[in-house]
Amino acid sequence: MANKYEVVVVVVPFPAQGHLNQLLHLSRLICSYKIPVHYVSTKNHTLQAKIRAQGLSPIAMNNIHFHEFSIPSFQSPPPNPNSTIKFPSHLQPSFESSSSHLREPVASLLRFLSSNARRIVVIHDSLMAYVVQDFTSLPNAESYNFHSVSAFTIFLFLWESMGKPFPIEAQILENLPSLTGSFTSEFMDFMAAQRKYSNSDSGKIYNTSRVIEGKFMNLLEKEPIKRNKMHWAIGPFNPVMTSTSSNNSSIGQRHKCLTWLDKQSPKSVIFISFGTTTSLTDEQIKELCLGLERSNTKFIWALRDADKGDIFSGDVRKFELPNGYEERIKNKGIIVRDWAPQLEILGHFSIVGFMSHCGWNSCMESLSTGVPIIAWPMHSDQPRNSILITKFLKVGILMNNWERRNEVVTSNTVERAVKTLVSSNEGNEIRKRAADLGVAIRKSAVEGGVTRKELESFIGHINR
Repeated sequence: MANKYEVVVVVVPFPAQGHLNQLLHLSRLICSYKIPVHYVSTKNHTLQAKIRAQGLSPIAMNNIHFHEFSIPSFQSPPPNPNSTIKFPSHLQPSFESSSSHLREPVASLLRFLSSNARRIVVIHDSLMAYVVQDFTSLPNAESYNFHSVSAFTIFLFLWESMGKPFPIEAQILENLPSLTGSFTSEFMDFMAAQRKYSNSDSGKIYNTSRVIEGKFMNLLEKEPIKRNKMHWAIGPFNPVMTSTSSNNSSIGQRHKCLTWLDKQSPKSVIFISFGTTTSLTDEQIKELCLGLERSNTKFIWALRDADKGDIFSGDVRKFELPNGYEERIKNKGIIVRDWAPQLEILGHFSIVGFMSHCGWNSCMESLSTGVPIIAWPMHSDQPRNSILITKFLKVGILMNNWERRNEVVTSNTVERAVKTLVSSNEGNEIRKRAADLGVAIRKSAVEGGVTRKELESFIGHINR
């Protein structure tokens, strides 16, 4: 490897699916500029990222160097759907173990690469700052902090935590959910512990576009929040996919989903998925079943439990559906009980809307494909993302207010939300705005577009 590379990039994601996926797609984008990328995680999480990858060609995958570090075993309990706080606290052992045991192997990798390249560029998830801290000992290494949430959410978090250092529009604060109930105290402590290791970062990267969040990127670039660092909005990281795109998800599941979708009319199907960190109670699943059935709208539902810390171990929960439900809905709906190819589904011609928890990864995938969202936030950044989607961008409707998060959402509410999006004048306007925004986002990512220019600015910067 000596003298072979001018610049080498090392990517260190947080060990949760939405984070693993975003930084894998960023790795793909960087590789397209013929810059070698080393993607670093635990053995299980690297494998998880690879087997769930969509839109990465074999060539792209071959150009990414995957490092699968072994760490001691950790507890991997099942999720608790009845927990008062819906944040996936069962994943905390995975988070703690990855953070504490990856520092040394990452430092060793950086030292090795440092001796064989002019510059080492470390891109780390904001929640993995502790792991990469040893880059400061290398004279040719620099680090960039990746935020996996919206610019809207990260701006408000920083602005509030810094004591509201400058005034902002009153509209931004209207209907703004508090952070109460979004995280466990253990995870809040984990986040706080990471922040102190980010002081040496040279800049920040966001999976967003100024087409989507220009106002909030501008606010992030005001002092003292900017803190004299460079900022790049280079999303969407994900490719825009269609039903003919290649992907690495389960062949059987993909065939089942796409074969069914291919038989449906354009813009006639709602896609339902609450991501990989949400577990619904049996009572909530029943209400959702009945609401979907009564809406008389076709749907495809990825019904699965939240990931465990180790997705390859142990049994998964079996869901109880109302008696005879799948027989009754066989002509109008399909339920997928395993990993579903979300990017391909959202890019399919039949999809009219997305019922989502509003994790930022899912938001970006939906926005970039022009699909409006029925926002049903559960935890983390999702409540504030839902406000961005419904109040600022106006490309979705809110299923329930965050203040009522501990109440079961009734079948009537589900039915009304679906019908509003699919068959009302309000829904027509929302769908049109979503489609128009999708076009603008996709244009921004091609040559000459604002997002492409930001990506090229970052590539030029690390190649300087």
